[in-house]
Amino acid sequence: MWKLLHKLKDVFVYDADREFYAKVFPDSVDSKDLLRLRKMDHADLQQVLKIEALNYEFPWSEGVFKDCFRAMNYVNWVCEAADDAIVGYCIISVMAGEAHVMNISVSPDFQRQGAGRKMLNHLIEYARPRAEKLFLEVRPSNPGAIDLYRKTGFREIGIRKGYYPAKHGREDAIMFELDLVPML
Repeated sequence: MWKLLHKLKDVFVYDADREFYAKVFPDSVDSKDLLRLRKMDHADLQQVLKIEALNYEFPWSEGVFKDCFRAMNYVNWVCEAADDAIVGYCIISVMAGEAHVMNISVSPDFQRQGAGRKMLNHLIEYARPRAEKLFLEVRPSNPGAIDLYRKTGFREIGIRKGYYPAKHGREDAIMFELDLVPML
């Protein structure tokens, strides 16, 4: 019975008190506090693909997302607003003591409202007991994401030359790393 409850807890992250107070006292709870994460499923794919297409000139295909569902070491989440609208998604790979943020994206209508930070913090907490380091890449042309990663404690560790497709050839990627094991 406990195993089933823990599996359900991993699927749904829900704070009934917070939602109750938001309904009874609308100004008492910030909208970012009502965001919740849950495991992504195939039914979410069309909304996820829409956000992907809005944010990237070279978006991941439906096939790439389906591969993420099949991969044993990938975990996929969506971030929902209080009205159950998907406002973002994130994907992480964990293997051999390392974790890698594969994709994190927020709908343009919800950017700079806390969804990206909430998902990033969720990925960090998910990875912490499973890995020693968390890695990610980001385009130099994405200063908002770079700022978020730095403020969250990531440090730049290098450049991957020509990593991303770009309108006029390729764009480098800045590589970031976060130590997940506390220093003694």
